[in-house]
Amino acid sequence: MEIIKELCLILHSKRLNMKKVVWVVLTVSLLLSSCAKEFNQVYKSSDYQYKYEYAKECFAAGKYARAVSLLQEIIVPAKGSAFAGESLYMLAMAEYLDADYATASETFKRYVSSYPRGQFAELAKFYAGQSLYMDTPEPRLDQSGTVSAIAAFQEYLDLYPDAKMKEVGQQRLMTLQDKLVEKELKSAQLYYDLGSYFGNCTSGGNNYEACIVTAQNALKDYPYSNRREEFALLVMKSKFELAQQSVESKKMQRFQDAEDECYGFINEYPDSKDRKLAENYIEKCKKITKTASDA
Repeated sequence: MEIIKELCLILHSKRLNMKKVVWVVLTVSLLLSSCAKEFNQVYKSSDYQYKYEYAKECFAAGKYARAVSLLQEIIVPAKGSAFAGESLYMLAMAEYLDADYATASETFKRYVSSYPRGQFAELAKFYAGQSLYMDTPEPRLDQSGTVSAIAAFQEYLDLYPDAKMKEVGQQRLMTLQDKLVEKELKSAQLYYDLGSYFGNCTSGGNNYEACIVTAQNALKDYPYSNRREEFALLVMKSKFELAQQSVESKKMQRFQDAEDECYGFINEYPDSKDRKLAENYIEKCKKITKTASDA
């Protein structure tokens, strides 16, 4: 590594000339060729102790892909040896650091299953969840990976209540749950925005009804979320819009339901910036229900 650094300095030197450029290129090429040749020799070797030691050097040098290639060759033949457990954990960690998160999670789980009392069992359990955490998609996409990551961290905290990484694990759980909440909020908002468009509805369904169900389920599932007011607002607005487009036989009941929802919103969020909207809805609902009852 020091030689390569020196070569880089030469490349940026003001005294650079074509001969030095040629010399640098040839030297670097020879070094790279030599490293590749050495790696291939180790890879083809049947000495698994030798492979293990070389894999450790690759790992320490940040050459994770090479470490993975060697360690994958070691795991089965080295089973039962003094370095078997460490090899498996190092393989998982190399996969993780090489950003192969899905594979890393499975390898960490494999370590915990093979060495439940092993030296790295607690860390492997944490990183099984951390790998899934790193691989979770943005909120608008399918969140099955997020659910799996939550389950992995919950298992970690249940198994190691006094874990070294307890605080990090708890923070990860909160972040992942926030992602699920965001997913539900986006879904509810989409239903509301679609409004009276029926092209996506089946079996007589309604977008406003779908928004209400989605938002109410989220309020039940995430009682401590800081997005509750946003869900409650969508429920209130959807109930009012649903009443507006209802057939006459359902209009009275739905406007009464919308009015009750508005009062509930004001009671729970008296300082909401949307309080005025709730009060306007109440006035409109009262006028319609009064007119209907007087008729």
